[in-house]
Amino acid sequence: MQGEIITIGDELTSGRTLDLNAWYAAGRLTASGLKVTRITVVGDDYDMVSQTLKRALASSQFVIITGGLGSTEDDRTCQIVAKALNRPLCLDRKMFELIKGHAEKRGLEINPALEKMAWMPDGSRMISPEKGPCGFCLVEDDVMLYFLPGVPEQMRYLMDKFVIPEILSRCDRLPVVQHRILKVFGLTEPQIAEIFQELKPGIGEVVFGFYPRFPENHITLTLGGEDEETVEKELDRVEGMVEERLGPYLFAKGNQTMEEVVGELLTRKGLSLSVAESCTGGLIGHRITNVSGSSKYFHGSVVTYSNQAKVELLGVREETLERSGAVSEQAAREMALGVRKRLGTDLSVAVTGIAGPTGGSKEKPVGTVHLGLSSSHETISRRYRFWGSRREIKAQSATMALDWIRRYVTNTPLLPGI
Repeated sequence: MQGEIITIGDELTSGRTLDLNAWYAAGRLTASGLKVTRITVVGDDYDMVSQTLKRALASSQFVIITGGLGSTEDDRTCQIVAKALNRPLCLDRKMFELIKGHAEKRGLEINPALEKMAWMPDGSRMISPEKGPCGFCLVEDDVMLYFLPGVPEQMRYLMDKFVIPEILSRCDRLPVVQHRILKVFGLTEPQIAEIFQELKPGIGEVVFGFYPRFPENHITLTLGGEDEETVEKELDRVEGMVEERLGPYLFAKGNQTMEEVVGELLTRKGLSLSVAESCTGGLIGHRITNVSGSSKYFHGSVVTYSNQAKVELLGVREETLERSGAVSEQAAREMALGVRKRLGTDLSVAVTGIAGPTGGSKEKPVGTVHLGLSSSHETISRRYRFWGSRREIKAQSATMALDWIRRYVTNTPLLPGI
């Protein structure tokens, strides 16, 4: 069964708001074995919405429409659809009572703007009456039309709990569809594209997907077929090819995060960890402690933003700061060694750098970051250059630090510095 997605709103066509609804709906529909043939974004314009809707009716079995269902003046989806389908707007008493009840709970009086939300094209029905006045559906020329709110949380709830199950219930038979997610760090988009091209002759019917998740990149493998065993076997084969080609850049699969992978490795090896942070301001420790049970291996993070803190808390030598500066390989080594000794851990990692947008120089431009790692066997450091905003540089630095731990524990070469 195939369908389309239409997202409505001037905020989308102007670029003020990212269209996360279409992205989510397409992913969930595809994962359910349903085919999405077209995604269209249109503004709050009668002619454009009307044309797009009529085109979808001529080629689809279901259509998902999001946006324009609120109480403000620019929420005109119901009016546009009613006119396009030649259906009069009718007051839905059940929706009106729900809106009235919500208003009373908040001490509000029902007004024309709120009542407007209860006027729907004739023949419509609420998708989820028990969950409040948002979303309705109707059937036009045997095509199922689902009108969902633009608020992502509401839209996702209705998609997952009601819309997709209802569409699937109308399907005679669906192919078996399986997905794999491979997460990569340290490869650029062009490098991943090149890998896709090299593997293309041997992947058969498997569909590659590429999704940047800064500072990571996620690769999806999708395959549909008649039976689960055949699909799984073919996906295993292709996944093996991709995994071999990605090598140590592949850090996780499925829903697993970098910090979860690091935690599992440290637990398996029986190693404890400490962190010294400067430019990341505690971000590494925050990510590590997002993992339940991290107290088993993580002793703590020392955020030493000033030179004085580096000297007093980590034992960084004043001579090092005067000669090489706080953003230097030597300072990173001494930070890593200092935090490991003070917190008594098997392993430590340290980060110091210039996150910007100020503070850079010709010798040390914004984005210059030094990482250090210390164990009972050695203490090492390297220099990197990251690009982007302050937030992006901090994110790259934190992810690189976690990747250093992952690679070091698995005896894998660290990503080269500059």
